[in-house]
Amino acid sequence: MKWLRHPTRVVPAAFLAAIALGTVVLMLPFAAASGQRADFFTAVFTATSSICVTGLIIVDTPTFWSPFGQAAILMMIQIGGLGIMTGATLLGLISGKRMSLSRRAIALTEHGHLNRAEAASLIWLVFIVSIAIEAVVTLVLWLRWWLGHGMSAGAAAWHALFHSVSAFNNAGFSSFSDSLISWQADGLILGPIMAAIIIGGIGFPVLHEFWSRREPVRRQKPWSLHSRITLTVTAALLVGGTLLMLAAEWANSATFGAMPVGERLLNAAFHSVSMRTAGFNAVDVGAFADQSLSINYLFMMIGGGSAGTAGGLKVTTFALLGFVVWSEIRGHHETSIFSRRVGAAVVRQALSIALIAIALIGMVTLSIEWIEPEIDFRFILFETISAFATVGLSTGITASLSPPSQLLLVLLMFVGRVGTITFATALALAPRTLKYRYPEEQPIVG
Repeated sequence: MKWLRHPTRVVPAAFLAAIALGTVVLMLPFAAASGQRADFFTAVFTATSSICVTGLIIVDTPTFWSPFGQAAILMMIQIGGLGIMTGATLLGLISGKRMSLSRRAIALTEHGHLNRAEAASLIWLVFIVSIAIEAVVTLVLWLRWWLGHGMSAGAAAWHALFHSVSAFNNAGFSSFSDSLISWQADGLILGPIMAAIIIGGIGFPVLHEFWSRREPVRRQKPWSLHSRITLTVTAALLVGGTLLMLAAEWANSATFGAMPVGERLLNAAFHSVSMRTAGFNAVDVGAFADQSLSINYLFMMIGGGSAGTAGGLKVTTFALLGFVVWSEIRGHHETSIFSRRVGAAVVRQALSIALIAIALIGMVTLSIEWIEPEIDFRFILFETISAFATVGLSTGITASLSPPSQLLLVLLMFVGRVGTITFATALALAPRTLKYRYPEEQPIVG
């Protein structure tokens, strides 16, 4: 079909097809632990959350789903994280078939990256880094759970593989009913998971640039503006999030307050990493203080790096908006970052994506508050931001929401995973120059 040739149509259609197929698989009788067919809504919610690497659930993953169902969820997480079209393009490259630039562009659209000249190498990097990191983290976690905690070798291997894939793809699904709360004191479990989340969420273009700098010629070249922004802001957010969570939860006996100092630092760092996009929790999120919820609102909205497995507005968008404001304060007509000028088109894209995200979250939050008047507004806002930013953290209200509210979360998860990337790609691929100009007038601002 001709209308499906454009990246902005192919990618959403591919994700919808994957969600539909995942829903059918999860509705098979042997996908549920009870042996009875899961209802349609449970299957579609879980499939959407898996393909969109979110992690929100309305049934307990390890008890409701059978081993087959859990394996299906894990496969959907991998497919959704790596990208459906990216995977198809990779298979073509492996088989030796020549892929057109338009086909590779469609694959890269899934990750919001449009550098066609580096298409093949970037797609290979997506595959190699994903498999390598997941293998290493699986091995470390397997040894820890098997030798350190006395699990059987088989059980330890399954939990290790599940959490490795889920962490690298920033999905937040866990094969334990309490996520990682039972392991909150074990740095050899939380540490590797944190590393996988950061590497997966930093973005493949940054990893590609880092890998290419192993060559002496490229090592002498300065880092790209994108990589400098991503690495700098990511580091600042990780440190800032840790300090803010420590300050907010230090005396809260239901979270960090009852822990030794070392465990408080470990769990604050883990939550700082997880709350921006991954969705694992090692403490009870529902017991957070009000200021902690506000911290989570902001960090979930920011998300991770562009063109990776992370969600949210992305750190480059957040940084760019901050520099736009700073330039306006200083009276500069152009926005500059790290001695580089940023084009007006990129600024418009960032502003458009941010405003659309805020509007969507606002409308869905208001709708759910209308549908569920008995639920605290703070928890509803937390849930909607988590869904849109594909974080997956929850204060525990997801399963108690009515089907209309859960359907709104399904739509938010889909738009958050596919919509913002597609919108940004559409703006980048189809700039239009008007053949006329209206008279200029200055409305009052502020």
